[in-house]
Amino acid sequence: MAVNRTPVLKRCRSLGLDPVYLGIDKKSNRQLKRSNRKMSEYGLQLREKQKAKFIYGVLEKPFRNYYEKADRMKGMTGPNLMILLERRLDNVIFRLGFARTRKEARQIVDHRHVSVNGRNVQIPSYLVKAGDVIEIKEKCKDSQRYKDILEVTGGRLVPEWLEADQENLKGTIKELPSRDIIDVPVNEMLIVELYSK
Repeated sequence: MAVNRTPVLKRCRSLGLDPVYLGIDKKSNRQLKRSNRKMSEYGLQLREKQKAKFIYGVLEKPFRNYYEKADRMKGMTGPNLMILLERRLDNVIFRLGFARTRKEARQIVDHRHVSVNGRNVQIPSYLVKAGDVIEIKEKCKDSQRYKDILEVTGGRLVPEWLEADQENLKGTIKELPSRDIIDVPVNEMLIVELYSK
């Protein structure tokens, strides 16, 4: 898989993004030095797309596939795209507080620590459905790693469309998220404009 090796805080600065949305508590003290050039419409659209891809850790080809799937769904394409990205298994693990960052959540899924409805799932892009029960496997629950993670993520707010049982490392999807609940600072309409050219 392609990996972007640019430092995270540097990318956050260039995209005008707060690292908190990635689960990172650090702050960058540097200021972005840009000349007083006005950004073009295309530049703004591209930046929104890069922001969404960076937050969810999705590469260009899968991101485009999500866009095409959202376009085929009923309703508006922009909110549908954000809902599809939010339903990814690695994102749900992050939202439940079983991982500090989405990258760590992806690794947890890759390493076969997660079961959905009692079945082993190792695909980070797996789309969860309402009623799914997501659980960290029994053999992994006692590991020091999850104790450390819960110490860090204990105070994190779990979105209202999820129900988390942090003691048993178990979560339930109460309902599919709506765009109003998703707290990601992305203007998805600019992404739709970019792709519909």
